[in-house]
Amino acid sequence: MTPTQDVAHKTHRIGQFILLGTTILSFAACSVGPKYKPAAVPAPPAYKEIGNWKTAQPSDQNLGGKWWEIFQDPQLNALEQQIDVSNQNLKAAVAQYQEARAALRYARADYYPTLSTAPSATREKFSGNRPGSIARGATFNDFVLPVNVSYQVNAWGRVSKNVESYREQAQASAADLAVVNLTMHADLAIDYFAARTLDAEEKLFQTTVAQYEQALQLNEDRYQGGLASEVEVEQARTILETTRAQLVDVGVARAQFEHAAAVLVGKPPADFSLPPLVLTTPPPPIPVGVPSELLERRPDIAASERRVAAANAQVGLAKTAYYPLVNILASGGFESGTITTLLQGPSALWSVGAAAAATIFDGGRRHALNDESKAAYDSSVASYRQTVLSAFQQVEDNLAALRVLENEAGVQATAVQSAQRSLDLSNTRYDGGVTSYLEVITAQNAALSDEVTAVNILGRRMASAVLLIEALGGGWDRSNLPERPECCGKLAMQGN
Repeated sequence: MTPTQDVAHKTHRIGQFILLGTTILSFAACSVGPKYKPAAVPAPPAYKEIGNWKTAQPSDQNLGGKWWEIFQDPQLNALEQQIDVSNQNLKAAVAQYQEARAALRYARADYYPTLSTAPSATREKFSGNRPGSIARGATFNDFVLPVNVSYQVNAWGRVSKNVESYREQAQASAADLAVVNLTMHADLAIDYFAARTLDAEEKLFQTTVAQYEQALQLNEDRYQGGLASEVEVEQARTILETTRAQLVDVGVARAQFEHAAAVLVGKPPADFSLPPLVLTTPPPPIPVGVPSELLERRPDIAASERRVAAANAQVGLAKTAYYPLVNILASGGFESGTITTLLQGPSALWSVGAAAAATIFDGGRRHALNDESKAAYDSSVASYRQTVLSAFQQVEDNLAALRVLENEAGVQATAVQSAQRSLDLSNTRYDGGVTSYLEVITAQNAALSDEVTAVNILGRRMASAVLLIEALGGGWDRSNLPERPECCGKLAMQGN
């Protein structure tokens, strides 16, 4: 071969490799499957139950990360701080998020080639009776130091669609972490205010028991003086003991809420105590916003939407099964019969090439896989829309509860005043000998019942306020989602 022919031959081979590389790159540039578009969810312009609900001032329109501070309760604030440190459900959610990030990093590894090596050293002897072999009976050494490279081309988006799916799943897991964080903080606040409500009930019963003890003593004195009957004494004793039993019964629920709070802050109930503190303050104004903002402020909505995006990527990934799988393969290294010459130039060896594998017939497996991915996408869209609707409902429910309970509290306050006035009149009539002690007992029962109801209404208002904050997302928004979940970025629970 002349020098000119040799140059032409090498140029031809280089051109072939350039053509092959261009073809492979064109495969990598192609991507099949639908482009993701967020599912449309209609949002009303305003909440139905907003009514005359007192909203916060413009400067308070954002609840902020530590939303529980809106209640201005130092003891609650101190307890809430312990959630992020010791709550086991939150730690489990953090681990699940880390698992999702690791799965994404695993998928992203397909963007890079795989390098492997398998060095070997063998000594071999051929059979002396081996037919047709010039090496009959020969003994020789074989030292091999290879390096193998394989690379799956991102043809038709096969790799990128898979990575996209894992990325969206990781973001969904980040939002799930925020959901758990919000739920744990809200549960603690609800348990805390429930315990405070029972503290108020307990104080009410204690005060009432003291009053009833005085009434019993008065009736016993009147009985000794011949001014009251034994029946009236026993009636006074009965209402006293009944109220004492109610006082004791409060301790059951109070202990259970204290135990629940202990578990939420990551402590065994035996190592936790919640000192009594009477609930007296009504819930503060809460910034509500408009329904369209809820789509950006609820972590469960964000998680559901990210799963729709992941399902959309899976649809594209399923479509790549109709196209060939393209791999680039290369190997090189050294091989020699002696260890001393292994790394010398003549011992070098190499090969490079590309391979494509395509399925011709699979009995409808790929078609079924596509149908499955589309059905999973439709299911995720329906779940997302249902999550949004449920979120709207939860906000409306608690807005209605707060509005109605506020009105009920006003009416109940009037009832408490009327019942106390009736009790005062009954005592006056009884002291004047106009009526029996039964009328006093009836008035006492009514007054106590109305006061207990008023306390419970306040407790329900506080619980509804916490539930409304939880329904609004607790100060979280989509900006808290990590942009690159595969990296050690900010945690998704920020903002709660």
